[in-house]
Amino acid sequence: MNRFDRIGAELGKKPAKWLVTGVAGFIGSNLCEALLELDQFVVGLDNFITGYGRNIEDVRDRVGRKWDRFEFIEGDIRNMSDCRRACSGVDYILHQAALGSVPRSIDDPVTTNACNVDGFLNMVVAARESGAKRFVFASSSSVYGDSEKLPKTEDEIGAVLSPYAASKLINEIYAGVFSKVYDFHWIGLRYFNVFGKRQDPDGAYAAVIPRWIDTLLRGESPLINGDGETSRDFCYIKDVVQANILAATCDTADSLDKAYNIACGHRTTLNRLMALIKESLGSSHPGVDRIEPVYGPFRKGDVLHSLADISRGKRLLGFEPAYTVDAGLQESIEWYAKQAKP
Repeated sequence: MNRFDRIGAELGKKPAKWLVTGVAGFIGSNLCEALLELDQFVVGLDNFITGYGRNIEDVRDRVGRKWDRFEFIEGDIRNMSDCRRACSGVDYILHQAALGSVPRSIDDPVTTNACNVDGFLNMVVAARESGAKRFVFASSSSVYGDSEKLPKTEDEIGAVLSPYAASKLINEIYAGVFSKVYDFHWIGLRYFNVFGKRQDPDGAYAAVIPRWIDTLLRGESPLINGDGETSRDFCYIKDVVQANILAATCDTADSLDKAYNIACGHRTTLNRLMALIKESLGSSHPGVDRIEPVYGPFRKGDVLHSLADISRGKRLLGFEPAYTVDAGLQESIEWYAKQAKP
């Protein structure tokens, strides 16, 4: 039995109270669902700027009677009183609320800073005041910036390339300052291209996997930015859930106050990813395999290649990715196909 399985069994015997910020979003709703399935008590905070009520409703429908253990607070991390209310009496805080997307941050750096920096500082202050056992937050692989080294190791970063990346790096800096000044313990999780159910396929800033799946299901040609040889370390949502729970419950001194790469440790080119999606969809949606993508210019702020060294997470957290990109895509495509309109 690995550490994640052991922690799940222990939590079931002694339920704790968890706060998930951004609970109506993609990652937040998956965390909420997993925690409720483990018989935990969950407080969710969201302002619905990028999250959706339908995500919370989907969690409710999936967990059944366990929904009674959930409390929702409609609030904004830019409001200190909302942060304090949400943090009150909780054991563990999983801070996912943020304004995501590199292109969005380039279009609107002021709002990105307000949500991701000012809001983060509010949450850290409220978490410290509440006396929560652990503060775990979503960082990003974008903090590696222009560093060309592969794989990416946590202690070596480059110059950030976007306001979004800058905001995530500032989060880590603030957390480090709080650990030194206030004896405040934290863990930052640098997500690498997370994908899975409930990830929004719509809008100008939609992530590539749900957008491509949705486009192909509509019989249209997906857009690939660049030549398709850009590569990413894609990470399935269930492994991100695992990482958050492991990080919140770790209690060894050398595991705390650090950032961790959260990925599968393998990279996939966009051309390969497109082929995998078309292959997976082809068996149930005839004709998809004949749709060809179109290629456009590279996006500003994007790095060409990304690959994570996940050895720190394996060693100190017990993090062991359970999904390959192929396996995660199969589950994701099944979910999106069920949501697709005829």
